[in-house]
Amino acid sequence: MTDSTPADQVVDRYSGLARLAQAGGTPLDCEPGDFEDGCFGAAAYSTETGIPEAAFRASLGCGNPLAVADLRPGETVLDLGSGGGLDVLLSARRVGPTGTAYGLDASPDMLVLARANAAQAGIGNARFLQGRIEDVPLPDASTDVVISNCVINLSADKPRVLAEVLRVLRPGGRLGISDVIADEGLDPGERATAEARVGCARGTLTATEYERLLTETGFTDVQVTPTTDAGGGLHSAIVQATKR
Repeated sequence: MTDSTPADQVVDRYSGLARLAQAGGTPLDCEPGDFEDGCFGAAAYSTETGIPEAAFRASLGCGNPLAVADLRPGETVLDLGSGGGLDVLLSARRVGPTGTAYGLDASPDMLVLARANAAQAGIGNARFLQGRIEDVPLPDASTDVVISNCVINLSADKPRVLAEVLRVLRPGGRLGISDVIADEGLDPGERATAEARVGCARGTLTATEYERLLTETGFTDVQVTPTTDAGGGLHSAIVQATKR
């Protein structure tokens, strides 16, 4: 038997958190104290209503990408690493019955949880797909908006993730995500220590690195805006860009 890869370990970890949520527990992707230092979970959605409580309970993000995604009726939106489906359900409600919200997740357990939450909410324009964010199972130029919440930092191949985002976006399509970034000047050892403390961060980029990678991929109007200090040289951030 071969050892599991780091990507497999991420899937196994989040599958376990999904099963905990299905059993009525509250999964934590960070230590409880870290929620006060930038790892928000459901706290970033305090004004949202009409979504099953289980979807909020399973939220493991570091912000609210919908606050900057500017979704419009009739659009197609894709959530990378959709977890329990919270952002997909909220997106589906914003784009309305003429639009579609896709959620992509590698964990079968998360997909079971997300589909159950969609059924409970009575939301019929949400679609959940199994797959990895490095290989999105959607056609070229098929989406208007791509969102994500504290997931891209978990990928070991961020250039491929962003290339896939560019591929599936239509011309003029928008990227609006929440993620965890590292402060400029943080040495690799300090960065690794901070990422180990905040379990929802792994392989973080600095704002400069994020901007350069997005620009090299082919995006324009790139903006990386740090939000809440997560401690140890890490910040939550909003990342926005546009496909030419």
